[in-house]
Amino acid sequence: MRVNKDDQVLVISGSSRGKRSRVVKVDRAGGLVTVEGVNVVHKHVRRSRRNPQGGRLTMEMPIAVSNVQVICPLCTQPTRVGVRYGEDSAKFRVCKKCGADIAQISPAKK
Repeated sequence: MRVNKDDQVLVISGSSRGKRSRVVKVDRAGGLVTVEGVNVVHKHVRRSRRNPQGGRLTMEMPIAVSNVQVICPLCTQPTRVGVRYGEDSAKFRVCKKCGADIAQISPAKK
């Protein structure tokens, strides 16, 4: 999975299609990402000591990672993400459109 926390992404399918937002949480085992302001649901909460008012809470639910596309910080276009190794064997995520480095995955080996 080449989507990380705090990446800017574009939602490419679902009811929030076309929305650009930030990734809040990544579930690698389930292949899910939670995106800020996307797939918002209302949870009805009964009155309790913890929540004395009760009522409806809004919360973001995860969506499949296949429904988002990473936005390149350099060319600001939604793009696929590749991997490149540097001369010092450091691993980088790379924009497939412009070839710019998005982020470093692993540091250089000694």
